[in-house]
Amino acid sequence: MTTQTKAIDLYYWPTPNGWKITVMLEELGVPYEVKYVNIGRGEQFEPSFLEIAPNNRMPAIVDREGPDGAPISVFESGAILQYLGRKFGKFYPSDERGRVEVDQWLFWQMGGLGPMAGQAHHFRQYAPEQVPYAIERYTREVNRLYGVMNRRLADRAFLAGDYSIADMAAFGWVKPYKNQGQDLEEFPDLKRWFETMLARPAVARGCAVGIEFRKSVADDKDAQKVLFGQTAR
Repeated sequence: MTTQTKAIDLYYWPTPNGWKITVMLEELGVPYEVKYVNIGRGEQFEPSFLEIAPNNRMPAIVDREGPDGAPISVFESGAILQYLGRKFGKFYPSDERGRVEVDQWLFWQMGGLGPMAGQAHHFRQYAPEQVPYAIERYTREVNRLYGVMNRRLADRAFLAGDYSIADMAAFGWVKPYKNQGQDLEEFPDLKRWFETMLARPAVARGCAVGIEFRKSVADDKDAQKVLFGQTAR
């Protein structure tokens, strides 16, 4: 029995952004090796990791069989999804019109849903003191963005038509909807999409990677200092 070489190293921690890549790799059926980056302990600041991900954020990958056979590193979850989609020719259309459709929703997630949901999480769960304006501001904005998704999904199964990296990108940020103060019953088409995503075996496998390490930092003050106290220095 032969074993496939794990050509892709995935630098990962079980978060919504990390899930994007584990889900994609599981959907592709590509062997990969997980290298955990404990973001609550500052491992994202290690010089060896910064060479791969200069923004000191995970996920990142090193494809040892990159273009022309030479290794390549990629950081930023959206860029990783695009790279893998191009390389393996799946979940990312090859025609320009189809690719634009996917890119719009991928960038919508990267620039809107992810950051706004992240702020909702922060002010609802982790802020050292309650800031009512911030809680209302970000909770309402996530609600608006859920409404955008709900309208989009009213006449189609997935965000860009066929199942794609856009769905993989958005799913992880809808998964903790309760922590964002949202109720999926308000968004029936989004709920249908969410349940369809949950039922995909590769999505379940991807979100299970490292689940034993997933622990709320709500009561971990040291982790909060690392995660929320970063400056240029």
